[in-house]
This record gives sequence, C-alpha cells and structure tokens, in this order.
Amino acid sequence: MGVQPLGSKERSLFTQVVKNYEMKQYKKGLKAADQILRKSPDHGDTMAMKALIINSQGNSEEAFALAKVALQKSMRSHVCWHVYGLLYRSNKNFEEAIKAYKFALKLEPESQQIQKDLALLQMQMRDYAGYVQSRRAILTQRTSWRQNWTGLAIAQHLVGDLVDAERTLTTYEETLKVPPSKLDIEHQEAVLYKNSIIAEMGETERALEHLNAAAKDNPDRASVMELRAQYLLKLGRKSEAEKAYRALLDRNAEYRAYFQGLQKALGLEDSDIDSLKGMYADCAKQNPRGDAARRIPLDFLEGDDFREAADSYLQRMLHKGVPSTFANVKALYVNNSKRQIIQDLVEGYATGKGAPQVNGSADKQDDGKSNVFETSVLYFLAQHYKFHLSRDLGKAEKYIDEAITAAPESVDFHMAKARIWKYYGNPQKATDLMEKARSLDTRDRYINTKGAKYHLRNNDNEAAIQNMSKFTRNEALGGPLGDLHDMQCVWYITEDGEAYFRQGKLGLALKRFTSVASIFEIWQEDQFDFHSFSLRKGQIRAYVDMIRWEDHLREHPFFSRAAIDAARIYVMLSDQPDLAHGQLVNGVNGEKKDNAERKKAEKKARKEKEKQEKLEAEKKDAKKPPAVDQNGDPKKEDKDPKGDKLLQTTQPLVNAMKFITPLLELSPKNIEGQHTAFEVFIRRKKYLLALRTLIASHTLSASDPTTHEQIFRFQGTISTLPEPLSPNIMEVINAEFTTLLPATADLSKLNDDFLQEHRDSAAHVRACLRVRRLLDPESDEKNAQDLIRTLALDGCSLQDAMRGTELLREWKTKSQYVDDYRAAARERWPEASVFEEKPN
Repeated sequence: MGVQPLGSKERSLFTQVVKNYEMKQYKKGLKAADQILRKSPDHGDTMAMKALIINSQGNSEEAFALAKVALQKSMRSHVCWHVYGLLYRSNKNFEEAIKAYKFALKLEPESQQIQKDLALLQMQMRDYAGYVQSRRAILTQRTSWRQNWTGLAIAQHLVGDLVDAERTLTTYEETLKVPPSKLDIEHQEAVLYKNSIIAEMGETERALEHLNAAAKDNPDRASVMELRAQYLLKLGRKSEAEKAYRALLDRNAEYRAYFQGLQKALGLEDSDIDSLKGMYADCAKQNPRGDAARRIPLDFLEGDDFREAADSYLQRMLHKGVPSTFANVKALYVNNSKRQIIQDLVEGYATGKGAPQVNGSADKQDDGKSNVFETSVLYFLAQHYKFHLSRDLGKAEKYIDEAITAAPESVDFHMAKARIWKYYGNPQKATDLMEKARSLDTRDRYINTKGAKYHLRNNDNEAAIQNMSKFTRNEALGGPLGDLHDMQCVWYITEDGEAYFRQGKLGLALKRFTSVASIFEIWQEDQFDFHSFSLRKGQIRAYVDMIRWEDHLREHPFFSRAAIDAARIYVMLSDQPDLAHGQLVNGVNGEKKDNAERKKAEKKARKEKEKQEKLEAEKKDAKKPPAVDQNGDPKKEDKDPKGDKLLQTTQPLVNAMKFITPLLELSPKNIEGQHTAFEVFIRRKKYLLALRTLIASHTLSASDPTTHEQIFRFQGTISTLPEPLSPNIMEVINAEFTTLLPATADLSKLNDDFLQEHRDSAAHVRACLRVRRLLDPESDEKNAQDLIRTLALDGCSLQDAMRGTELLREWKTKSQYVDDYRAAARERWPEASVFEEKPN
C-alpha cells in the first residue's frame, strides 16, 4: 500500500510530531500524532513516528508492534522502513537495522538522512566495503562539504585502498578556489592525515616532500617534527635526522623513542657501549635536571660501568627523596648481576658507605624531620626485598619499620608495609595497615581507593564501599555503588565481583561481572556518536586510532577477568544446579546432612531470605524519592540487585557463551580464556569446538599445565562416550587430536614423563596429579602425599599452596592428609592466615 495523503492541517501536525521527537517533547508528540490518527487512522508515517516516540519512552515491544502495523498500512513508505531500522538500531540489532535502511533507500534513493544512518551502522559493524559505497553516495549528493570528502577518504583508507584515499583528499584540495587559512585546524589535520596515508603506502621520499611543503605552518609542531625525523631516518639522511631528533629532545628530553632515534641517526650499534655512553652523557649535560639520559644507560651497561652509573643514579634520586626510584630501576632485576649490584650499593648506603652528595639533602632538615637520604634508602630496600625477584619479606619488614620510625607520618611507608603483609598472605593485617595509611591523608583519592581494594581482597565488601563512598555521589540511584557503575569504575566492580566469588555469593558475583561486560558493550556503542562527530570536527587521525583501538577493546584485562570468572560460575551451575538456590556443596553451614534434612533446611533458609529481602525492599521504597537522570527522566531501577535471576538460569552454559564468544573472537591469545572455553564446550558436547580450544592453547604454550590436563580429559571423554560420534566428526578428531596426544601413546608414561620434566613447578605437578587421578582413581593417597611434597619446592608460591588446598577439597581427601598439608604450609608461611586452624 502507498502512503495515505494528509490534509494541510494534518501535514502541519505531522511536521510538528517530527520536531517534538527531535526536541524530546514526547508527550506533545504523542498528542499531535493521536490528533492526526483520529482524522487519518491508516496513516502509516504517523504510526511510525508514534512508534519511535513510544520506543524513546522505554516501551520497545509496543513500539515494534505499532511499527509493524505502520508497515502493513504503508509498505512503500520510506519513512516507515527508516523508523523500523531506527527501532532495530536502538535494540542493538544492527544487522536488521541495515536491512531496513537499505529497503528505505530503494524507496527514497535521494534521502541523505537514511544514507547517513546506513553509513554510520556500516562503520559500526566494520562493513568497510559497504561504507565506501555509502560515503560515495553521500559525497555525490553534496560535494561542497569537506567532511563528505574526508569521510570517503577514511572509508577507502580502512578498506585498504590507500591510493584512492589519497586521490580523494587531493581532489578536494584542487576544488578549493582560495587557499585555506593557516588557522584552519580542520585543513591542517587533513594535511597530516594525507601525509600519513602517503607514508603508509611506503613512499617515504614523497611523504617527506609533502610534509615540508604542506605542513610547514601546521600548528601540531610535535607531530610534524616527529614525522620529519622518522622520514629522514628511513631515507638514510642521518645527519639531518640527527638534527631533527636533537630538536625533539630539546622539546622533550624524557621520551625514550627520541633517544632511540638519535642513536640510529648517529649509526651507533647496541654493542658499541662506549659511544652510546658518550651520547647519553652529552644529553645529560644538556639537560641537567632530566632523568631519562641517566636512566637509559643502565639498560645496556655491564660490570664496573654499570656499578658506577647505577651508583650515581641511585644516589642522585635517593638524595632528592624521589619515591619512584625503585619503580624506575626494578625492570633491571631480570639481570641477576645488576640486581645484586643494586642491592650491594643500597645496602652500602644504609650502612653509611654511600658517598655524600653536596646538595644539602643529606643534612638534617630544619623542621626536625628525618634525613631524606636515609629514609629513602630504607624505603628502597623495603621495596627491593618485597619484590618477587629479590623477595625476603623479613628484611623488607625490618627496613620499612625503620623507615616508619624515622618518618611516622609517611603514607608511602605505611602503604609499603601493607603490601608486605599482603605478600605474607595475611589480608586482614594488610588491610588494617592500609587503613592506617589512608587515615594519614583522608583527602587523597588514590590511597582511599587502595584501602578499598585491600578491603575487597580481604572479602569485606561493605567496608570497601564505605571507603569509596567518601568520593562518590551518594545520593545517586543505588547509592555509592550505583555511582561507581555510572562512572564505569571497572576496577572496583571487577574486584567486588571477585570478592563475592571467593565468598561463594555467586549471584552478586555474576551481577558484577555482567555489569563489567555491559560497560565494555557501552564503550563499543559509544563510538557510534564519533563516526559523525569526528568528521564534523575534523579530528581524523584520532578517529582512525580510536577505530583501531576499539577493534581490540575486549583484550583489556578487566574484561578478560570478568568474562572468565562469569563463565566459571555458569560452569559451576551446570555441574551443581542446586547452587542457584544458595546450596553449599557439603550442605548448610558446611555440615554433611542427609538429603531430606538438607532440603528441609534449604527451604527454611530460602523463606527467611525472601522475607528479609521483602522487608528491606519496603524500607528502601519508603525512604527514597524517585530517581531521575540528568535530563530529568525517571531512571530504571534494578529489579535484581543481588543477581538472583542471573543465578537461577535454566541454561547456564548458553549464558556462559555470551562471555566466551567475544573472548575467543577478540582476545584469542588469552590462554586462560581458551581453557575456560574448553570447560564450556566439553559440557555442551561441542567436541570439535573443545578440540579447537585445545589446539589454540597448545599453540600458545605447549608446556602449559592446564592444557596438559585438558588434553587427557578430552581423550577420556571421547573414549567413554555412551554413543559414538558421527564418522565425519571422528575423522576430524582423529586427524587433529593425534598432534596433541598420539593414538598409541602410553598415557601413564606420557604423564609421568611430563611430571619428571616439570618436577620443580608446583602448577605442573598439580596438573599431573589430576591426570594421574583421572587414569587411576585409586591413587588418591599417593596423590595427596605428592601434593604435600610440592610445598617444599623452591618455586612453590603462596598462591600455589592455596590452590593445593582447593585441590584437596575438590578430591574430598581424607582429613589426615588435609591436616598434614595445612601444617606443612603453616610451617613454610607462618604469617599466612589462610592456613590457620579453624575452630570446630
């Protein structure tokens, strides 16, 4: 059906409906739309606009239903199809939105708005070929706008057609009758963007010529100077490149890349130590207050030269009392010789062997505070001995106590002591010490967040949010936690979820991990606005960088942590469905009860929980006023604050895929993600996908202990299937799996050989013990004894020991071996609270 014509009054009202929608005057828009529909009830365009307004009010289902009716009334209306696409876009169904836009364009090929909306979605979906077509169509309709030319050039650049991208930018420049002003920032940005395209094509000589001709007056001097230096170096014009890099060092003498460029320009090899030493000495003289020219030589100097340079550098920094001195040099600790030299030097300073420097800092300060050099040395040594490559926590505690005695009001010193006790394995004492540090400066946001983080590591979520509330808008919906969600404070939400996970509060943990995933989804969607904004503002290079950064967004560690933990919870729910109701593995409160008694206790606990939640909800509703956002619109209240609905899913493994899929697609080199995906696929009986994750894990690290265990589990699963797989699937498995585990291999011998090869690694020993138990279920006692022996390994860490206790619990090992394991762990880590005997 075609579009029903309207009278002049109704046409005027329809224009008003569109304006009301654009101005977010939704009530007025609905009123005007209803007025039109009373006169013309079958007018599809009005129905479509009404649907759009209803959708903006949050009623998506009603909006879609009305939009479908509008399409039935006016199937040939481009407005109806455009609105239908907008509805799909608001629901994040971009594929269907693109289809609707394309159909609308067939009906109205000249519509610029539809073409722009389609182009934005194609960019969002990274359909670069389609984006090129859309940008070309937009340019054809309006050739006078620079942003249309730039948009086409960006599309051609991203699709890999660099020649056409340059040609598009050049064509626009040739259409200009008057040369752009030097103050035209958009033009100057386009010049540098064009230059980067020429360089990307590999035409360095032409890129340099273009830079010298077109960008000599560009206000972004740093970029121009950097590009010129790079081009000169690539072209082998080293004398000019040297001058260019020295000019850059005059602007910023702390940027390591400039020093590396200068080294190449001077033709100095990494092995030419004397020349490199001279180059950095000259740079240090030219910039007496700089740090980089003194710190970088420590990377390549060795022996006595290193000792001399390190002595000079350390004394200079320690006399100044620079708190980050250890952070500046700890990268050198991978070299055992350098680590020992630094230790000897600083311990010499502590015993009075350090040569004094005439800068006044070695004398007692007039205000009565301790000597800066002495306290800096003590602080450095405390950090040195708590560092994992030189760890001796007893010495670290000794030195930090001396530093605190000398400067009892130092926040840094108290923080260092808290970290020492964290490494001891006593999170409660570490938290108390970090709180002491926080109390010394209650207005500092950094130390406040450190205090909150330590509370979370101690599984005290309430104390953590109390700390964070000192720097949040507590009147926000949801209180301090709601404000942290609004601010997308990913680190806190992730740590909060991990704390709940450790406590077994799976609903709250899932809630937090889901929130983290939602925040990353928002970041993905937020780029939508920049597809048009960056073109309007001419920020082209930054926009292209953003696009490339977004493509790797989910490689971020916080997303990986949240996704992996969420998937693990869903795997637990798949294995133990009763966990959805808060049931503990060994019954209520950890006591073993028979089935009837357990169910009775559960039912009672569930009723008490529901009653308590109802009372709390009523209290909250009575106190709080209705929450609104910054536009005055009512905010949606979270109907599942504790994550109970998330926990009570009937398809936990399907929900796990929502986290696993983006992890595998966008962060395939995360081996922990591959391991977690295997656990999901093997339970879903997706054996080919499980095999794919095994191959990926093995490719990333052939000696990884978890990969070793999962290979044997996969073999055991395939060999004991109740029904055989199809011949085609078995053919693939047999062909691919033999590269991981030969078909004729002696499994026990293979596992023993792997154990022998990695006998000094606690993680590898645990994996081999798991495999041995899989192959021989009667080996529990031997496995427990071997696990206890791992505590004596030099490389066994506190984390390894804690994972050993989890393994014993998983095996349901006899209490005798559990007690022996905990006793051995207490002997090695006496300060760790995790191995303390629990009262009966």
